[in-house]
Amino acid sequence: MDKFLTRRAFITGILLSVVIAFLAQYSTNITHSSYMAIDHMPAGGIFLFFLLVFIVNTLLKVVNPKLAFASGEMLLIYIMMLVASSVTEMGFGSQILPIISGPMYYASPENQWNTLIFPHLKKFLIVTDANAARYFFEGLPSGMKVPWVAWLRPLAVWIPFILILYFVMFCVASILRKQWVEKERLVYPLTILPQEMVKESNNKGKVPPFFKNPLMWIGFAIPFIIGSTTALNSYFPLFPKVELVREILIFRRTIGLPFRISFPVIGFTFFVNLNVLFSVWFFNIIFRIIRGSFGIMGIASPENVGIYGSAGEPIINHFGMGAMVVMVAYSLWLSRAHLKDVWQGATGKKQVDDSDEVMSYKTAFWGLVFGSLFLTGWLIVSGMEWYVAVLFLIGAFIIWFILTRVVCEGGIPTLVATSIASAQIVSAFGSAHLTPMAIVALGMTYVYAADLRTFPLSSVSMGLKMSSDRKKNSYGLFWAIMCAIIVNIIVTLVLQLYLGYKHGGINMDAWYFRGNVVSPYQYVAEMIRSQTAPNKIGWISRIIGASTMWLFVFMRQHFLWWPFHPIGLVIAPVVWIDALWFSIFITWMIKSLIMRYAGVQVYDKVKYFFLGLPLGMYTCAGVWFIVDLFTGKVGNPVFWI
Repeated sequence: MDKFLTRRAFITGILLSVVIAFLAQYSTNITHSSYMAIDHMPAGGIFLFFLLVFIVNTLLKVVNPKLAFASGEMLLIYIMMLVASSVTEMGFGSQILPIISGPMYYASPENQWNTLIFPHLKKFLIVTDANAARYFFEGLPSGMKVPWVAWLRPLAVWIPFILILYFVMFCVASILRKQWVEKERLVYPLTILPQEMVKESNNKGKVPPFFKNPLMWIGFAIPFIIGSTTALNSYFPLFPKVELVREILIFRRTIGLPFRISFPVIGFTFFVNLNVLFSVWFFNIIFRIIRGSFGIMGIASPENVGIYGSAGEPIINHFGMGAMVVMVAYSLWLSRAHLKDVWQGATGKKQVDDSDEVMSYKTAFWGLVFGSLFLTGWLIVSGMEWYVAVLFLIGAFIIWFILTRVVCEGGIPTLVATSIASAQIVSAFGSAHLTPMAIVALGMTYVYAADLRTFPLSSVSMGLKMSSDRKKNSYGLFWAIMCAIIVNIIVTLVLQLYLGYKHGGINMDAWYFRGNVVSPYQYVAEMIRSQTAPNKIGWISRIIGASTMWLFVFMRQHFLWWPFHPIGLVIAPVVWIDALWFSIFITWMIKSLIMRYAGVQVYDKVKYFFLGLPLGMYTCAGVWFIVDLFTGKVGNPVFWI
C-alpha cells in the first residue's frame, strides 16, 4: 500500500487549492476564457493534475526517485483540488459577494426593491455601505483603498453557516460511502481518469503507463487540436475552426434540437452503464416531444418558478421534484440495513466496524443532527419561519442527494436539477401564505442552493471513493479536505474583492455580476407583489412525477427486462441534458456496438482513447488560458460543456 496522507502531499494540496482560486477567478473574470471550476469535474483541476503527474512528478523521478510523489499522495492532492474547485466558483465563491452586495447596487425606483424587499431583508446578510457596493461593481476611484471593513459583518454571518453546511454534507457523504462504494458498487465514472493517471506499472518506469498508451494520446489530440482551432480563430478570424454544435428547429420551429459534440461528456460517460445512458438520451427526447406538444396545444402554467432547473416550464419543474422525492426514498430504502448499522453504531447499541470510514458513524450521525439544527436556527434568524426552514433544508438536501447520486452513477460532469428548493417552497405554499421576510430569506439561499453545477457533497463523495482503497491515515482525510475548503474560500473572497474593486464587477463575468445577482431579487419582488396562491397544477405535477418514478422503481425491481433507469427520469428534462443528449447518444451507440460485437477485451483497450478526450479538452482550455493571460486576449473560451 503506497503512501497517501503525508505532510508534503497535504501542503501541495493546499498550495494547489490556492492556485485553483486564482485559475478560476482570472479565467472567469479577467481573460473571460474557459470556465475552470464550474462543473462536477473541474477543467482547471484536471489541467493542474496533468501538469503535476506528467511533467512535475516525472522530472522529480529523473532527478531523484525519492523526491517523486507516490500515487496515493497524488490522489490526495487531486481530492483536495477537486473539493476546492467545488467552492471557488459556481459552488459558492463567485456567487456570494455579488449577491450580498447586489441589492444596494441594482435597487432602483423602477424595480421597487427599496419598498418590496429592503424592509424585509435582514441587514446583517448584505453589504449596507452603498459606496462599498457601488465601487465593487464599478471599480474604485483612483487613490481609494478597498473598503474591507464593509464586508466583515455579512461575511462573519455567512461563513459559519457555509462551513457547517459543508460539514453536514461531509457527514452525509461519509454515511453513504460504504453503501454506494461497497454494497451498490456505483461506477463513479468521474474518478476513473485521475486514478488511471497515477496508476503505476510493475517495472516502476519514470512515466506512468497511462501516458505511454498511444490510444490515449490519439483521444487527447482530437479535442486539443479542435479546441486550438477555436482559440486561433479568436486571435486570427480567418483561421478556420471546427464547429461542434448544430441545431434544427422542430414543432413548428418552437423548440430547438441541438446536436453538440462534447468530448468530456463522451469520454466520461463511456464508463456508465448502458441502461443509464439509454434512459438519459431517450427520455430527453420524450420530454422534448412533450414540451413541443404542450406548446402547440397551448398547455402551459403561467407560474414563475425562477430561472433555474427546467426554467420556464413549471409543469416539468414540479414533475421532476416529485420524481426526485421518490428516488431519494427508494435509495434510502435500499440502504436501510446499512443505515440501521449507522444508527446502532452512533447510539452505541451495537459495535459496528467503521474503521474504514473517514469519520466514525457516531461523529457523522451526530454531526448531521446538530449541524442540521444549527442550519435550521440560522435560517430562522435570517427570516424564515421554523417550518419553512425545515422544509427548505429537506428540499435542498433531496436535490443535493439526487445530483450527487447522478454524478456518481451517471458520470455527467455538467448537471443541474429540474428545480431548486426555494422555488418549490414558494410554489407549494403560495407567496400569499408566506411572510415577505420568509420569501426574501428564501431568495438569499441563491448564494448556495440555486445554480447547482457543483457543490461539495458530490466532490467529497468522489474523494471518498478514490480514498477507499487506502485505509491508512484515512481519518486525516477529513481535515485535509476541510482545510482545502477553508483556505480556498478565504483566498477566493479576498481575490474577488481585489479584482472587483480594481476592474469593476460589471466588467467581469456578466453572469456572476448581473444575471445571477438580479434574478433572485427579481423573483422575490414579483412573489411579494403578486401574492400567489398554492399552485394546484404544481401539486398535480409533483404527484404525477412521484407516481411515475414509483412505477419505474417497481418495474426495475421486479422485471429484469425493464430497460429504463430512474436516473433518466430525474435529469432528462434539464437544460444541460437538452444540450448534451447527442453526445450521450453517441457514447451509448459506440459502447453498445463494442460490447455486442467486440467484447470486454476491446473495451478495456479502447477505454484509454475515451479517457484521453476529456484530458485533451481540459488541457487545451488550460493552455490557452495561460496564453490569453500573457497576451492580454479577452473572450477566448475553448471549452464550455
